[in-house]
This record gives sequence, C-alpha cells and structure tokens, in this order.
Amino acid sequence: MHDHDDHSPSPDGVDRRGFLRCMAWAGTGVIWGVSGGVPRAFALDAIPRDLAGAAPSLLFAQVSDSHIGFSKGANPDVTGTLQLAVDRLNALPTPPALVLHTGDITQLSKDAEFDTADQLLGGIKTGRICYVPGEHDVLGDNGQQYLRRYRAGAPNGWYAFDHSGVHFIGLVNVMDLKPGGLGNLGAEQLAWLARDLRSLKASTPVVVFAHIPLWTVYPEWGWGTDDAAQALALLKRFGSVTVLNGHIHQVMQKVEGNVQFHTAFSTAFPQPAPGTAPSPGPLTVEPGRLHQVLGVTSVTSVPGRHALAIVDQTLDGAHAMAGAMAAEHGAAPATRREGALPPGTIGIDNFQFAPKVATAKAGTAITWLNRDDVPHRVVSTDGSFAPSPVLDTGQSHTVVLKAAGEHPYFCSLHPTMTGKVIVR
Repeated sequence: MHDHDDHSPSPDGVDRRGFLRCMAWAGTGVIWGVSGGVPRAFALDAIPRDLAGAAPSLLFAQVSDSHIGFSKGANPDVTGTLQLAVDRLNALPTPPALVLHTGDITQLSKDAEFDTADQLLGGIKTGRICYVPGEHDVLGDNGQQYLRRYRAGAPNGWYAFDHSGVHFIGLVNVMDLKPGGLGNLGAEQLAWLARDLRSLKASTPVVVFAHIPLWTVYPEWGWGTDDAAQALALLKRFGSVTVLNGHIHQVMQKVEGNVQFHTAFSTAFPQPAPGTAPSPGPLTVEPGRLHQVLGVTSVTSVPGRHALAIVDQTLDGAHAMAGAMAAEHGAAPATRREGALPPGTIGIDNFQFAPKVATAKAGTAITWLNRDDVPHRVVSTDGSFAPSPVLDTGQSHTVVLKAAGEHPYFCSLHPTMTGKVIVR
C-alpha cells in the first residue's frame, strides 16, 4: 500500500417515495469487497456464499458514528455496542485489509472518549484504520485534537492513498459549517481533489469516504453537502466510484451512473427516517430491539465484477431489511421538553430554537438551555456576541445583549438550526 497524502492547498436529490424505497435499516458498519476494480457489499455471515468462489482482491470494512461518551436512553452503553461491532468484524472468515471510520468517533471530543474509542477500534484484526472526522469530533478546538491523533502532519485533514489497485480519498465536510447550510468541502479542498485525481486513469476504481453524505438526502435536517456537486463532477470520468458516508445513522443506497452512494448505520443509536419525526436525533427503541438497528458494513472487490459489493448486517446477526422492519414501528425520537421555560430563556429541543425569534430589552440577559439529547453550540452569525461552549443536555449559556437591533445566531454543529434575538 502506498500513501501519497498531499497537504497542499487545494443537486442531486431524491423524492420522499424514492428515499423510502431505497432506505434500509442496518447497523454499525459495512464489509466491502473490490472485484474487477468495483466495490460490492456483503453480509458478514454470507461472504463465502455471495462471493460464489470468486476471490476478492480487497476486503475492507466501514464503521461509523460510534459516539463514544453518549449515555442517554437511546443507548446507555455505546462502548458495549462498539465492542460487539469489533467482535463481528473479528469473526469474519477473511479479516478486512483496512477499516474506514466515517466520523463521529466521540460524542464531545473529550480525551477520555477518544482514548476509549482508540482502545476498542485498535482491537480490530486489520492492517490499517483510516478516519475522517464527524462534527462531534471537532468540538471546541476546531478539530485540533482529532488531527493530532489521526492526521498528524496533515493540517487540513483530507488525504488519499492507494490499496490493491483502488484509490481511496478521505474528505472533510464538517468544518466551517455555515448558518442554515449543509456540510461543506470548500474551495481549497476541491482544488486539492482536482489535483489528486488528475494523474489517475479513468479505469482506476475510486472510493471516497466522508462523514456527511455527498448527495442531498434531506436538506431540512442538514443531511447533504452544499458543494458536493463540484466534487462529483471531478469523479464522473471514472468507471467505478463508491461514496461512503455516515452521519444519518441508517443505510441508504443510490446509484447514479458509475457512482454508487452508500450511508452506514451507527454503532451507537439509530435516527428516524426523514419526515417520520419532528427532527433528527437519537431514536429510542425497546432495549431488546436495539441490536436490530445497529450493525457493520463490509466491502469486497472480486476480480471480473464491475461493482464493489456492499453488505450491511445488524449486531444481532440479521440482514439489513430485517432490522428495518423491526425498527420501523414503535420507535420514537428522544425528546426532553420538561416544563415551561423561565422568561428570557430560549429552549433547544428537537433540533430547534424555541422561540426562534425572541425579543428583549437592551441589557437583558438571554439564556439558551439545551433540552436535547445531543450537544449544541450557539454562535452569533455577525459576531455580536461570543460563541457558547458546547452545551450538552441540561447545560445553558447566558449573554447580555446591549446593542439594539437584530442578533442572528445558529448552531455551529447543526447549521440548519437558526434563530434571532431582537433587542429594542
């Protein structure tokens, strides 16, 4: 395997019916195989049968959204479910050559959370683990701890390498998120991507992995990347492109030309399908059914076949669609909403600020109280007040606004969340 990391600068959509038709619940990872330069996915317990005697040139796994440090009702033991995912990968008849982790390793970017994740993931029998950050991995320090741990010497975090004839590209789309926007790659990264691809033959199979989906899954919840179309345009000339993402905690697949899109489940907790709940966020199911909506993904390349084979399997050993049927009914998104808010307080719940527009007299204290099961961070759009720290469940932040006028703000972790304080 040859790494050639380059640290130099550098709409599509689907209707609701189409989304529900192609979405399937799975689990915490994917096993992939590359055959004839094209990835395919396989169920963990069906690889020998699905390969039908064809030897893969490459077998690798995807793990996503471990959220180590999360301890709410949707899953009070995310360490345990990540360990189960590791155990399932280690039980494969053929160990994966490498593992791709597509972000949200931790819940709050804390040292202890990264340490725990490193200890568990380090137990996977594989030659290499490759990471890209999720928004939960870059809290507070703009991703500096993540970069020190996983991308030392790469100040921007994106990189590329070759393995078994496949070109892998790790992209970063969780930094510098804009108010009301989706994930973002940025001009520098897009320029780097163009340079990285320039020397490759069109026959080279390409695997791109990033945290937020590179196609517009559900913009109302921030499930997409603003400038992904520019990246995908650079990839159109290749005969086999596989795009792997996390973030939405459920499996969804789409094929567009020679590009195969695939999102993976979380090892921590499921999220609702778009439009089936007021907001994204941890989805609570009965404890006995949790392992039916978490799992692993594998990818296999088999010589002579055109596409990589991708298969998702839940932690309880069932196939993805079985998990989908089990999770589809009776689940509810986590919500806190505990009583009325005191005057001058803006609640954060169900990925919304309430009230979205607040009014106050000059010099009045304004407090944001997080009642969600996920962290949020309040940031002024125009810099009129200092950003809040990362607010976990039950935590609050207070500012005093003295200047009359409108003071817009947003959540820097979930930029589709916006609000405004009008000071009179």
